[in-house]
Amino acid sequence: MAATALHDDVPANAPVPEALPVGLTPAPFRLPPSAAHLTADQVEEFGRELDAIRQRHEDDLGDVDANYIRRMIRLQKNLEVAGRAMLQFGVLPPAWVGGVAALALSKILDNMEIGHNVLHGQYDWMDDPQINSRAYEWDIPAPSTQWKSGHNVIHHTWTNVVGKDRDVGYGVLRVTDQQPWRARDLANPVTALVLAFIFEYGIALHGLEMEEMLEGDHPLDEAKPLAAAIRAKAGKQALRDYVLFPLLGGPTAPVVLSGNVAANVTRNLWAFMVIFCGHFPDGVEMFTEEDIVDETRARWYLRQMLGSANLTGSPLFHLMTGNLSHQIEHHLFPDLPARRYADIAEEVREIADRYGIEYHAGPLHHQFGTVIRGILRLSLPDGTREKGGRFKVRQELKKLTAPVSRRVDELAEIGRQRRAA
Repeated sequence: MAATALHDDVPANAPVPEALPVGLTPAPFRLPPSAAHLTADQVEEFGRELDAIRQRHEDDLGDVDANYIRRMIRLQKNLEVAGRAMLQFGVLPPAWVGGVAALALSKILDNMEIGHNVLHGQYDWMDDPQINSRAYEWDIPAPSTQWKSGHNVIHHTWTNVVGKDRDVGYGVLRVTDQQPWRARDLANPVTALVLAFIFEYGIALHGLEMEEMLEGDHPLDEAKPLAAAIRAKAGKQALRDYVLFPLLGGPTAPVVLSGNVAANVTRNLWAFMVIFCGHFPDGVEMFTEEDIVDETRARWYLRQMLGSANLTGSPLFHLMTGNLSHQIEHHLFPDLPARRYADIAEEVREIADRYGIEYHAGPLHHQFGTVIRGILRLSLPDGTREKGGRFKVRQELKKLTAPVSRRVDELAEIGRQRRAA
């Protein structure tokens, strides 16, 4: 399924491989080193235990979950109204700060706790047309159908499979040693910083598969319908945030405009941090296409666990991440209501400990620190670290610039010879 296509009915989630019948041993396969101690039968039993968790929570869905998501939607709308109202009086610094905070929180809730989770089909069982993955639209430039295709289906099917999962580096960043180094990766830190500030637009443009188009692997004509949809949606949002509401402020229009920009940037930076900490901190596994040949349901579960990382924090912190702080549980059960992930995490961690499987979790500052360190390290060519851990930057840059330096010397020599003649 092409991520650039516009679909009338994109599946809410990736198809999960079928489970093997009890007693049937799967064909030999290669496990990553962190799980190499497991036998094939142990992996399948591990999968059956996770299936049991899923079934237990599916059977328990009801009014508590429905009331929760409706309460979150009311909270998000109230925060937006309050934020926009305060920004109209933003000439007073406390009103501006309060308005930006309320509006940013509204946008974060809309994207992470409501939009992301509704579009995963977590509340489709309610049969509420306003809270359904087929009809819901959210406050980012990426149309929901395109995002479900690229994220729910492609990313959640091929999680961390280099060459298949287009979310590995989002086509612009080198985030693993399995990606070959290219000269453009020297800009890795700058690219990451820019992406963080414009993350909502980066996600939308990522769906166009621009890197494939530049390399001639994706026809431009196929991307035109999606490009038009992104342009239309982004235009409406820009008109609302950067024209309509500032004009309503009259003489305070510049103050309102700056507040809306600040709220959107805050949302983008927060989403970037949470998502990158869930996918690219130290310890998270990457996979090759050979690793997933004849993948069973249990091995799919194992890949999701090894390819994700959690963030630790308070209940309020988990709410503000859309419970993507429980990235492991989200990748295991993307269609279960995210409010359940905290409870599920206790069960999953117990199973992981019992099977000797690494369960990656840590506070935001630590996980994001390792993400930044990885982005910096991977900006340099392979082999740029000595055994002591120091970067051999000067030597590597000299290697990169040597051909240019030689050519400059040759041209200089030619010039000297012509002047001498």
